[in-house]
Amino acid sequence: MSDLAASKATGNRMAIIGAGSVGSSIAFACLMRSVVSELLINDFNEKVCEGQVLDLQDAAFVSSTKVRVGSPKECGQADIIVITAGARQRPGETRDQLVQRNEEILTSVLNGLQPIKPTAILILVANPVNILTCMAQKLSGLPPHQVIGTGTYLDSIRLRGAMKERFNVSETSVHGYVVGDHGDKQVAIWSSASIGGKPLLSFEEIKDMDLEKEADKVAHKAYKIIDLKGATSFGIAAVVTDLALCITLNKLAVIPLSTYCERFNACLSFPVSLGTRGVERIVYPDMNKEEVALVEASAEITRKACANYLQ
Repeated sequence: MSDLAASKATGNRMAIIGAGSVGSSIAFACLMRSVVSELLINDFNEKVCEGQVLDLQDAAFVSSTKVRVGSPKECGQADIIVITAGARQRPGETRDQLVQRNEEILTSVLNGLQPIKPTAILILVANPVNILTCMAQKLSGLPPHQVIGTGTYLDSIRLRGAMKERFNVSETSVHGYVVGDHGDKQVAIWSSASIGGKPLLSFEEIKDMDLEKEADKVAHKAYKIIDLKGATSFGIAAVVTDLALCITLNKLAVIPLSTYCERFNACLSFPVSLGTRGVERIVYPDMNKEEVALVEASAEITRKACANYLQ
């Protein structure tokens, strides 16, 4: 029996809160990879939720995962709970401007899920993800290591994808991270990035690159997608599916996710080892003084925002 089959045999259940474009894309991606034995979908718009589930069930013949509508209480007892429910980011709107609208939605969702399964892993997808992860850690009743946000995982993938084109190597061979904020204040850690054990900054090709411009492209790619089609969905769906596999298979892969970082006294995105119990450890990459200063500035903004909404 394969690791995935063995994991599914234990009856892992995943709940997705929010059946919009992001939630349904995540559900479809998880269904295609048979990540769990049962997938529950919940949305305040019951009509849309039922429609999404019926549509997903038509695709389930290629999967061993069962899909159905789940009540908030049922979803609260899932092994993995993914919260995508939130106000959609408008064209030109920053992620931080979403805080007021999404804080109310998050509070309502978490109240509806109670009591949450003590061993559940809670994954925040809605933005601004660092601030909402901080709120969820305080409001869910779960230990902080079991509450994570998707953070800068997708941003790091975008950075590696850009380096793939520049250096003609697979993105999996590029070891580099975007950390801190998932948004305008994110920080690309160029100083310790590498390919095949060789520092990225020592490659000849790097001399022809504008690193600030490359990082800016990564930070603003989502805005371009939103301007063109209204929302991002496929990339984040692939990310959440990968996280779910890390959890169900206890892969302990090192992935940049939003979690409480004691070093900066804030919820920020940094590489963490992710497994069945959630975050096992945080790995802080080597950073130069400028990179640390940028992360600290982002942390200060996050601390203030969380203080304002958790008084």
